[in-house]
Amino acid sequence: MTQTAATGLTVAEVMAELAALEDPRIREVNERHGDDHGVNLGALRALAKRLKTQQDLARDLWATGESAARLLAILICRPKAFEREELDAMLRQARTPKVHDWLVSYVVARSPHAEELRRAWSADPDPVVASAGWALTTARVARKPDGLDLPGLLDVIEAEMKGAPDRLQWAMNHCLAQIGIEHAEHRARAIDIGERLEVLKDYPTPPNCTSPYAPIWITEMVSRQGNG
Repeated sequence: MTQTAATGLTVAEVMAELAALEDPRIREVNERHGDDHGVNLGALRALAKRLKTQQDLARDLWATGESAARLLAILICRPKAFEREELDAMLRQARTPKVHDWLVSYVVARSPHAEELRRAWSADPDPVVASAGWALTTARVARKPDGLDLPGLLDVIEAEMKGAPDRLQWAMNHCLAQIGIEHAEHRARAIDIGERLEVLKDYPTPPNCTSPYAPIWITEMVSRQGNG
């Protein structure tokens, strides 16, 4: 068994800790959203804080295939230590939403391979993989838009979002909203696309939460930022 230097715990012992944290009620809620674990995320983060960064342990936990172990692996890994091919393989293995989202946001986005993978994944025939490329594009729209063809992105969204599978559609819609929120010169077109396509228009939104329907999302966020 692999033993961690910092804590003296074997992978099996870490897995036993995760099993002890399993809560059937949390699993029931998670399974409604496509996730297959029952570990409270606050408890998971506390365990990660205790383990600290350990790349070898992270790889071993990922290799178990268990979602809770993979989420923990994401929290204790070194994002810059992964090779491009390794990240590509991990993304294709990450089929549950939470593992997929955390891997993209916490690991790939902080990797030196992020831009290369963004380009490759966005054009991938697998819609789940493509959704990761769009998530990375959305992050660039917000933080580093130089070099992005925003009108071209809007063209693709306008042509393809309505008929895209759920995960890919959600990612493209997020990109549409982000363009409208962050870039005033494209706001009217982004809102118009959202209004015509009506993607997520009827999505059930809890009180005090912002609707994912792009025209509402854009308008509310711009209003909050005082950018209207």
